[in-house]
Amino acid sequence: MGEEFRIGTRLGGEEVTRLHAGDVVYLTGELFTMRDQAHLRALEILRGGGRLPFDLAGGTVYHCGPLVKGNKVISAGPTTSMRMERSEGELIERTKLRCILGKGGMGTSTLGALKRHGAVYMEYPGGAGALAARSITGIRGVFWRELGDPEAVWVLDVKDLGPCFVTMDSYGNVLRRKP
Repeated sequence: MGEEFRIGTRLGGEEVTRLHAGDVVYLTGELFTMRDQAHLRALEILRGGGRLPFDLAGGTVYHCGPLVKGNKVISAGPTTSMRMERSEGELIERTKLRCILGKGGMGTSTLGALKRHGAVYMEYPGGAGALAARSITGIRGVFWRELGDPEAVWVLDVKDLGPCFVTMDSYGNVLRRKP
């Protein structure tokens, strides 16, 4: 394994270049859950010249559809990231997103965008949704709830969310087999 880092969810270029495939990361700050429908809606707005109602620049997107009861997240396990492969590269390019968190790895389109735009892909252990929920300290907001709770964009505050494993870095290194 690589080094261990405790970092914020808003990353600058210098922070991203310190991270390498194999590193273990614990995240603290604000993150945005986004699954298939949220990616598609965001790109539709951006392609049309509009602005998103939230700022992803330098931020972290978590491929997750959290289970929310009242104002508490009960479970927040990752969903399969490859489902977002067709749109992730463009989302990184258009929003200057710096960190993607999910499970199962991503493909060559995303890897190329990570290298071009200085971003990383991390994985959170599948099946650990209750553990992830313990790191969520609050819900800041929710956007596009009409897509359904799992597909909505939840803005979550997290403290020491991890362990997250850098599996694709900004240098093009891949911890898993090459996509």
